[in-house]
Formats: sequence, structure tokens, C-alpha cells
Amino acid sequence: MNSQDRFKALEALANQRILVLDGAMGTQIQNYKLTEEDFQGNRFGDWEIPLKGNNDLLNLTRPDVIGEIHRKYIDAGADFVETNTFSATTIAMADYKMEALAAEIAREGARIARDVADKAEAELGRPVGVMGAIGPTNKTLSLSPNVNDPGYRDVTFDQVREAYFEQAEAMAPFIDVFLIETVFDTLNAKAAIKALIDLREQKGIDLPIIISGTITDASGRTLSGQTAEAFWNSVRHARPWAIGLNCALGADLMRQHVASISRVADTRVIAYPNAGLPNAFGEYDETPDQTAAHLKEWANSGLVNVLGGCCGTSPGHIAAIAQAIRSAPPRKLPEVSRAMRLSGLEPFTVAS
Repeated sequence: MNSQDRFKALEALANQRILVLDGAMGTQIQNYKLTEEDFQGNRFGDWEIPLKGNNDLLNLTRPDVIGEIHRKYIDAGADFVETNTFSATTIAMADYKMEALAAEIAREGARIARDVADKAEAELGRPVGVMGAIGPTNKTLSLSPNVNDPGYRDVTFDQVREAYFEQAEAMAPFIDVFLIETVFDTLNAKAAIKALIDLREQKGIDLPIIISGTITDASGRTLSGQTAEAFWNSVRHARPWAIGLNCALGADLMRQHVASISRVADTRVIAYPNAGLPNAFGEYDETPDQTAAHLKEWANSGLVNVLGGCCGTSPGHIAAIAQAIRSAPPRKLPEVSRAMRLSGLEPFTVAS
């Protein structure tokens, strides 16, 4: 099944039920108790700085671990898995002096996910989509890292766009949809959107886009200061297939912000909260049944079209969520006005 046919099949399923996204990658990797040698592999044993913690590098050094995690989520009921590419950009990889490897890491992360999804499709007899995960990088375009120089930025918009362009181009042959996720700075997200528009115009690569922001605290705003509604209005020009929120908050605290997006967005709504808030040891205590109970209420309230989990969630959480929302209908998409169609802002659908 090619990417376009697969996405059409998943889109048809989305009209019938809520789709299920996978759960956390990072906290699952932690369960493997990997050592510095695992991160180095045979190729990077003499690297000049420690590599442990560079989870995306495992696409090259421990692809077996990454593939196994993907398969566990699919077997738990996930319709989509996210590539292990959250930090696979030249900007983020600079922390490990691996800028030159960013595209290779992105490509291998997408290839691993595609291989696992294809095998699962053949064995399970259902479509399994791959989302190309595009993280926010560790730099922000809207805020200065220097309190004494408010106008200073570590990176320019063009540099961020170029980093995203390279990442997206590397992943594109293997994925079904781009996922711009964990957006704490909408200007960074706009650089990613611009990169995907350029990729379409320059390379003819035209895949659906999903965008997921992050409400950072009880203020109900992103780090760059936007409410959920303002975030939607800032990125709606990208015509995302789905818009929503992930990370930072557990389901109990995130619900009101998901509901805000659900009220205003004229496209599908995606949400994947953390398993509650971390405890004093940085661990997540919310059980699969507790997370699933929250998300079942969201589903029954007609708020969402795609549900999954972020930090602290496991295959057990995804299995519980899939079971809990099985009978809940998806959120109905609002009617698109004639004026909106003329403006070109109607929701993205796969061309027939």
C-alpha cells in the first residue's frame, strides 16, 4: 500500500471512529537501561563527548530497540506511530556535535518506523500510518536566551527553516504525514510550516500536516504567550489535517485547552497528554486506567478525532485508551463556509 492510499484508508477510518496514536518514546527507551556503549555502538566509540541521552541516535546504533517499541504500540492498538526523530535536526544535534548526521538520523528513524508498520499491516490486516515527528528544537525564535539583550537570538528564522527542510526531506520517502509537535514557540512552528511548503514547491513532496502545541503551565498559554485559540489562528493557514495539544500537562489539566481548540478549529483535533505530572523523581505515576478514564470522557464529549499519549505513557496506556474509546464516535468536523473555501483555508484532505 502506498502512502497516499494508506492515508486515505486512515482518513476513512477517522470518519468512523477516533484514531489511536502511540505513546511516549523517551520514557520507553529509559526502561531498556541503555548504557553509553549502546548509544555509541560500533560507529561512535571514539566520539569526543558523551552520547548517552541522544535518543534519536539510537536509530543508528540500536535500531532493534526503536523498532521493538514501535511494534509494542501497534500491537496495543495504535493506528499511527511517530518516528524517533524529535531532535533529528542540525540545530538540536549540535549539542552532541552531530550536525552532519542529522539527516541520516532522520532518514533512519523514518525507515525503521515504516518497516515495522509495513510488517504489522501485513500481519494484522489493517493500515498503520507513520507520522514524521518534527520537534521544536532546543532554540526559540520568539524569546531571547540573554536577559540582558532582549533582541538577541541564537538562531535565525532561515536557519530554523533550513534545518526543518533537511529533516523533512530525509523522512518524506517513508512517512504518511508530517507531525509538527510539542510547539512551545509558534514562530518555530511557522519555520517548520514554511519548510514543508518549500518542500512541496521545490521537490513536489506534498504530505498532510498535523500540528500539536504545548500549553506549558497553568497560565493556559504556550511559552511564547499564546492561548490555545490564538495558537490555532496562527497556524490555520497551513491547512493542517489535525490540530491539537501534547506534552507538559496531564489529561486533567489539558482538557480545558483541548476543548478550546475543539470549539474553534475547522479541522480534526488531536491530543496526547502526559501520564499526569512527574513526581519528585521525574517519574509518571498515572496508571493506564486513570489516563484512559480521562480520555474516554473527552471522546464521549465529542472533543477529539485522534488520541494518544506523551511523556510517561506506555503500550499499556495506549491499549487502555484504545479499549476505552472504542465505541465513542469521532468529533464532527464543522461545516466549512464558502468564504473559507474561497480563502483557501479549508481543512486538508487527501486528493482523490
